[in-house]
Amino acid sequence: MNSKALVTAALNGRPVSRVPIGPLAVHYCAGLAGHTIRQYTTDPRRLAESVLAYYERFRPDAIWLSADTWVTAEAMGASVGATDDHQPFGGLGEPLIRTTADIDRIPAPDVTRQGRCQLMLDALARIVSALGKDVFIVACLDQYPFSLAAALMGINEIMLKLIDDPPFVAALTARCEEYGLAYGRALGQAGADLLSGGDSPAVLIGPQPYQQIALPAEASLIRRLKAATDKPVSLHICGNTTRILPFMAASGADVLELDHAVDLALACRTVGPGVGIWGNLDPVRVLARGTPADVTAAAGQAIATVRAAGHTRFVLSSGCTLAVETPAANLAALIAVR
Repeated sequence: MNSKALVTAALNGRPVSRVPIGPLAVHYCAGLAGHTIRQYTTDPRRLAESVLAYYERFRPDAIWLSADTWVTAEAMGASVGATDDHQPFGGLGEPLIRTTADIDRIPAPDVTRQGRCQLMLDALARIVSALGKDVFIVACLDQYPFSLAAALMGINEIMLKLIDDPPFVAALTARCEEYGLAYGRALGQAGADLLSGGDSPAVLIGPQPYQQIALPAEASLIRRLKAATDKPVSLHICGNTTRILPFMAASGADVLELDHAVDLALACRTVGPGVGIWGNLDPVRVLARGTPADVTAAAGQAIATVRAAGHTRFVLSSGCTLAVETPAANLAALIAVR
């Protein structure tokens, strides 16, 4: 059973010989290949080279295609960039969306022409050609609708709109959903094994607004992506998502990516046996600042916790993206865990 088969089996709840391992390695890969983050983010060849260099060095069971969390926002018209060559891209200038007229001006999605979508698809094609038969490939469709709406408006503004004008937020998330569907469909067609999206601002709004605004948009996009691609879909929300875990599990996501602040035993009990869990080692305290022995101990504890809970759909990983300063010895210790 190669890595691709191993991860697939684990996520489907079938018996596996060991727990598969797939850290969230993104910008970490760039430094390993000798590229700047700007080069990694804007050049499909260098992005693919970085991911392949990471794989050849550590041989994880799963690898990730991701540039930053602004690919779809840029495709929709947001001004995006970085302050220097070593910083990830983020929003620049004024928010794209302020009024209903701004929403109406967003064009229909076209992944072949808008922003960096085609760049990402080109990089994915290179990675699939090199590793697709043997390694499980996770492609980030970037952001779920509420998170994307927050990027287009600004976090403070969308929080106020949630109170003052919920229909406005619903209209914007509906437009954002169309972009997530178009980009995710293209990633699935290009060979991704799992489609992953983030909705981290959703953890800030509380359980009730989450159920009213973010969750329906997540569930709709997940349902449509699965119908369009026949690929499993993952939901990533950073931070302590304990209060909204039952609702995340009801989103229809096949996999929940859990940050280190979430208790794994509680998560296993909450989400139930039918939902996969991907996580959730502390990427800073353990993986970036700990020792190889610390990593081995934390990884062993995570595996033991999941097994004790009787949960079989599990991939061991960092709870969030690896810090670029993560020592290679620590990452090697994680990959070596059995």
